[in-house]
Amino acid sequence: MSHIVIIGAGTGGVPAAYEIRQQLDKAHRVTLINAVSQFQFVPSNPWLAVGWRQPEDISVELEPHLSKKDIQFVAATVEGINPDEKQLALSNGDTIDYDYLVITTGPKLAFDDVPGLGPDGHTQSICTLAHAQKAHSAYKEFLKNPGAVVVGAAQGASCFGPAYEFALILDADLRKRKMRHRVPITFVTSEPYIGHMGLGGVGDSKGIMESEFRQHDIKWITNAAIDSVDREQIHIVRHDDDGKPVGTESLPFAFSMILPAFKGVDAVAAVEGLCNPRGFVQVDEHQRSPTYPNIYSAGVCIAIPPVEQTPVPTGAPKTGYMIESMVAAIAHNIAAEIDGKAPTRKATWNAICLADMGDTGVAFVALPQIPPRNVTWAKKGKWVHVAKIAFEKYFLRKVRTGNVDPIYERYVLKALGIERLQD
Repeated sequence: MSHIVIIGAGTGGVPAAYEIRQQLDKAHRVTLINAVSQFQFVPSNPWLAVGWRQPEDISVELEPHLSKKDIQFVAATVEGINPDEKQLALSNGDTIDYDYLVITTGPKLAFDDVPGLGPDGHTQSICTLAHAQKAHSAYKEFLKNPGAVVVGAAQGASCFGPAYEFALILDADLRKRKMRHRVPITFVTSEPYIGHMGLGGVGDSKGIMESEFRQHDIKWITNAAIDSVDREQIHIVRHDDDGKPVGTESLPFAFSMILPAFKGVDAVAAVEGLCNPRGFVQVDEHQRSPTYPNIYSAGVCIAIPPVEQTPVPTGAPKTGYMIESMVAAIAHNIAAEIDGKAPTRKATWNAICLADMGDTGVAFVALPQIPPRNVTWAKKGKWVHVAKIAFEKYFLRKVRTGNVDPIYERYVLKALGIERLQD
């Protein structure tokens, strides 16, 4: 009988474990490995950073729920992968053998690309629950003596949505506190224009996001590369549309949240022939490694080329709907292989994003993600804020219950009227 091991218990790994378990006979073993014992709903981290959520609101202890579905859970870090022996080395000293491996680790956060960047430097992050908690502590201190704020994304970043969300959620929180007039906010990004999102724009995303920033008095700097960060200033290099440096600027700040570029995690990146130079797993149309056919991968940790070349490097995001589609393909393809059949399922690489803005929001739809597209659409409304809250509840319920219903297809697409748009 086969042993399927999943590394990483995020928005890709937990659904993968449940869906693979459902596809296979009970004689096969399914094991999920994660560095911590909890599932943590990363999309809610911007709310956590300003105190609108508590850690217990957006995290779930995994073992009790997984064990009910006959899924073994191991809380440890994978320190090494031996694809020839089909074996994993864990931080607790154990080794685990596998027949099929599914890599859903998420990224390594490349703060070290920029001196002074990140929670161990001088800026905050919302990329993990622990980072968001630290950002909230820093934010509470900031409120005692407010000043300038800088929010944004460094060169090479691929996940821009949370930076936009955080800037506008921060704005909303400061307005509620009657303190916004004391806090100038600047948005700094490697994107060539506001609303690019690593997608080359989606519908009127440029116009919508520029309008939002104007209405909320948020200044912006695009085509920016962050050179370094010290305790009080972010030092940037501006570029023209040809990517040539055209000047430098130092932005003072009392509080800053900057999203970093991503890399592949060390244990995965170290496997020869598995990843690209940045450490992202290379997969074929069936989410399978061309070098190691029994290794599959989904989510932020896979290699996807940028949608377009930009003056300052930007990456392409991997959104929830895309990850859900990848996971479904993997589960069906592993089941097919175990039955002696060739894998046939392919993921739908579409981008659908619900971006919260505190009391309103914007929904972005790009079908497919890489142009030319059948659908390109962006709309703003309070309903997006409500939908994001609902999605948080749906996903946490999915983690607790093991429900494998595709949340995006069942709830989000219907809410956005995508079926009508595709007609």
